[in-house]
Amino acid sequence: MMSDLADYAIKDEASQGRKFLEQFDDDRPPFQRDRDRILHSKAFRRLDRKTQVLVSGSGDHYRTRLTHSMEVAQIARDLARRLHINEDLCEAIALAHDLGHTPFGHAGQDALNQVMQCFGESFEHNEQSRRIVEVLEKEYPIFDGLNLSIETIDGLIKHQTAYDQEGKKFEQFSNLEAQIVNVADEIAYMNHDVDDGLRLGALNIEALDHIVIWKKARTVIENKYGDEIDVLKYRERVISVMMSMMIEDFCSQTKKNISENNIKTVNDVKNFHGLLAEFSDDMKKIMKQLRQVLYNDFYMHPQVVAAVSEGQKMIKELFEYYYKNPNKFPGTGKITPIQIKDYIAGMTDSFLLNEYKKI
Repeated sequence: MMSDLADYAIKDEASQGRKFLEQFDDDRPPFQRDRDRILHSKAFRRLDRKTQVLVSGSGDHYRTRLTHSMEVAQIARDLARRLHINEDLCEAIALAHDLGHTPFGHAGQDALNQVMQCFGESFEHNEQSRRIVEVLEKEYPIFDGLNLSIETIDGLIKHQTAYDQEGKKFEQFSNLEAQIVNVADEIAYMNHDVDDGLRLGALNIEALDHIVIWKKARTVIENKYGDEIDVLKYRERVISVMMSMMIEDFCSQTKKNISENNIKTVNDVKNFHGLLAEFSDDMKKIMKQLRQVLYNDFYMHPQVVAAVSEGQKMIKELFEYYYKNPNKFPGTGKITPIQIKDYIAGMTDSFLLNEYKKI
């Protein structure tokens, strides 16, 4: 498949390399190596017990931050294959994009950010993802971090969705692969959050029938299966069709953008101002409608809000406890707010709860 890459795709042999020069014992391509390092990192394993929307442990079939990352990687690979860009690079960025997430999801991020602002600092999980792969993972004798390829690091720096680095303006992207992962993230969370919201009971099919993309997908399923499909299978198939609709629209619009802007090379991508990889205007409107329903009915559902609000409270109190009682903080020597931030951000939901109970 790599020989089928478009001229504007990042080629393995054209990678800018790594910060630290290494001698390798095998001939794995650079972005496959990045993917493998991410998969074997401790930070990646901890995502299994970190909140996506519902607190980890709420139910066996709800998404966690780990399963979300795997779904993003699957969609990113699919998009990359369709657009003939570097699938391995997309997968590596996708698997690493949430490594810096706190326990209790975006609410935990907000709590840590509020605390760090008291020290003239801030917290943002994409920046923390970069810090993890460049500094905090300690698996190699000659450098800190995972020493990932420059292209993978750049994809982490510029990861952006409606809820990630909102408000930041990235005028240019060094590669199309990074833009692809941003979209894969949106497609993944919007569809799996509908599934989880229905499973929780925060969303219901009657309310979703007012959503344009749900109605379109529902019609496809009803025409295909009629009345012979039970409600659970019906729900899963409608969500699958919604995802396919988003993917098809995105690929069509992105190909159109590439053609209309005469994008031929990697340098053309780097020099382009704005986004090449995006949905059509119609799909953007449709997704905005779905996003609003998810926010109002699922993300702000009392059960969800109560759980993450308790998580925020524990994060703030645990931070204060460590800061005032440095002898209780793991390790030796003088501690800094940055060290406390790194430690708490790396915790799983359950580990944070256990540490909180100790104090």
